Amino acid sequence: MTDIIGARVDFTSYIDATRQVLRWSQVGESRYVCAANVHVLMESHDSSDYSRILNSADMVTPDGMPLVWMLRLKGHPDQQRVYGPTLMLHVLEAAARENVTVGFYGSSPEVLQSLLPRMRERFPGLQMVYSFSPPFQEMSQEEDEEIVKRINASSARILFVGLGCPKQEKWMADHRGKINAVMLGVGAAFDFHAGLKSQAPAWMQKIGLEWFYRLVTEPRRLWRRYLYHNPRFVFLAVLDLLGFLR
Repeated sequence: MTDIIGARVDFTSYIDATRQVLRWSQVGESRYVCAANVHVLMESHDSSDYSRILNSADMVTPDGMPLVWMLRLKGHPDQQRVYGPTLMLHVLEAAARENVTVGFYGSSPEVLQSLLPRMRERFPGLQMVYSFSPPFQEMSQEEDEEIVKRINASSARILFVGLGCPKQEKWMADHRGKINAVMLGVGAAFDFHAGLKSQAPAWMQKIGLEWFYRLVTEPRRLWRRYLYHNPRFVFLAVLDLLGFLR
């Protein structure tokens, strides 16, 4: 584990992260895994409550290339990106192989309707036992308790959560110990794998320009996030590397 501008990020890989998720799931442990990028770290920097949620996660993977570069500069030269949408595919492949049941929570009914058959076709034998698109508005305690009951009744041992940052991390933290599954926050992975949103080309991801691709494809939704967070992250990252944030 390494601290980046005050947030915990783990030194891991797709293989190690997948193995750990499978180990937890096979013994029925309630855990949550976060995929951290610049947006996640800046939300953590701006909110002490969210910082506690992120730093209390059972695993935090370096989802964005700026975090990978920071880990390399902080003593992990072999660190590679562990991107949420790709980690989801690795975990699904392992779950299909090991007969571990999975579920999906988040996004819209239309996205799930497209996602599930695609994953079933891509991973033969995959046991998908639960899926639900929650309402946009906040649910009552009774409604939430009913959802928890249904997830647990489904016997899903791995639950992919696609609510977006910071909502999905808060939801997973609130449900650790209630839901008998390993929860993976995977952001826009549902939309990508459902074929409803395009991912940045591999070369743009490799050089850390995925944010620019997403800004171009979704400018009205994302311009404020990138304009506000990215310059501040660069400034804080430099201070961190120079030792001024310790």
